[in-house]
Amino acid sequence: MSVGFQDQRTEAAGGSVLAWRNAVAVIFALSGLTFASYLGRLPQVRDDLGASTLQVSLLTFGLAVGSVVGLVGSGALAARYGARRVIAVTLPALGVTMIAAAAGAQAGNYALTLLPLVFVGLSHGITDVCMNLSGAENERALGRTVMPAFHAAFSLGTVAGALTAAAAQAAHVPLLPHLLVVNGVLLVAGWFALRHVPFRAHDADDHAPVSRRERLAVWREPRTLLIGLMVLGMALTEGSANDWLALAMVDDHGTSKTVGTLTFAVFVTFMTIGRFAGTRVLDRFGRVRTLRACGALAFVGLSMVIFGPTWLAYAGVALWGLGASLGFPVGMSAAADEPRMAAARVSVVSTIGYLSFLAGPPIIGALGEYVTLLYALILVLVAVAVTVVVAPAAREPASGGPSTSV
Repeated sequence: MSVGFQDQRTEAAGGSVLAWRNAVAVIFALSGLTFASYLGRLPQVRDDLGASTLQVSLLTFGLAVGSVVGLVGSGALAARYGARRVIAVTLPALGVTMIAAAAGAQAGNYALTLLPLVFVGLSHGITDVCMNLSGAENERALGRTVMPAFHAAFSLGTVAGALTAAAAQAAHVPLLPHLLVVNGVLLVAGWFALRHVPFRAHDADDHAPVSRRERLAVWREPRTLLIGLMVLGMALTEGSANDWLALAMVDDHGTSKTVGTLTFAVFVTFMTIGRFAGTRVLDRFGRVRTLRACGALAFVGLSMVIFGPTWLAYAGVALWGLGASLGFPVGMSAAADEPRMAAARVSVVSTIGYLSFLAGPPIIGALGEYVTLLYALILVLVAVAVTVVVAPAAREPASGGPSTSV
């Protein structure tokens, strides 16, 4: 299947920038769908393997390690081969390795589940950076902001994946057939989508190639590191809700489990709304003012959840979701402002941002053991305040890039 992907070396079908935009959105949605479909079946994976909680955590850790390695190495791959050619390999690899992991779990073999999961993470990490690069390039071609809409497509994909996993679990569908269908959709839809993504040997083929020394030097650029810090803070703002919101509502606000789950659904819904609306907001007000407004919304909303009564916490969750919506996509756009160095900088910013998904959950969980989960989320308030301070690092370049006015 990957050979078929690689052979698509023509420019986007019909030269349509809009078709390219839609294709990138499909790839984002497929990525979210596939990943959430697997994570939603973790209870079934645990039962098939007869695994302990520690063993399940090691599976997710292997997935995370593979993702980080992929993020770190993706910049060099994208700079050398171009985002489309890399996605042509990693997208089918994501499907194949996830099917292998499902087969290992259904066979009850822990090692044959863990090893493919590392490569699932690796493929997903590389795909993540390259689809953001292609999205940023499409944004420049359109001359207006579209990156938040791509991330909204990812959010919709994760919701669809979670619902699909829940339905499969309720219907007692075995793990392997379920993920065969999901990843079959990934391979077929991904193949059609890539037909509309321009093929280029380099993402910026009208510039000189980026040397290894230049790629490493990106790790010392103040602006890139500050953008990474902003993304780290906003990723923690989003990730803490993913990991702990439902549990905090149940344990500390005293809601039922159903209400706790619905509260998380409210967060995801408003985050997705924020991403769809964010394209117009960013074009009208620019990155810095939008990021500061998002930070303020997240700070106020999270404060309502932590310090307010339960009825006020529900409204706070909506504000929290809106506030968390744009940090990551804006960070990707800002890192890719200069086409020649886009691959290296997006890789660095993504790597820094994803550290929050590795370190955030255990730190908040450990604090929650001593001060309750709600008060542990004060750490996230600090992170939000930092993102507001460093927001100017994401300012649009003086010329080029998406416009900042309607």
